[in-house]
Amino acid sequence: MASERVNAHITGTVWKIEVKEGDDVAEGQVLVILESMKMEMPLEAPRAGKVEKVHVAEAQAVNEGDALVTLA
Repeated sequence: MASERVNAHITGTVWKIEVKEGDDVAEGQVLVILESMKMEMPLEAPRAGKVEKVHVAEAQAVNEGDALVTLA
């Protein structure tokens, strides 16, 4: 299966990273929680797979469209 990047759907700050590289994830599992305007926005896996790469760190500012996680 081809790698798939999971991108930020809003501009904000990485509040919490729920997975690490090498983790197996299920479709719909929360990968990263973004904070924007005092609201927490969970970012879920679009499909089941393995976390190939985490591109961000907690407290990092991100823009809409930035890659957060790559799933293999």
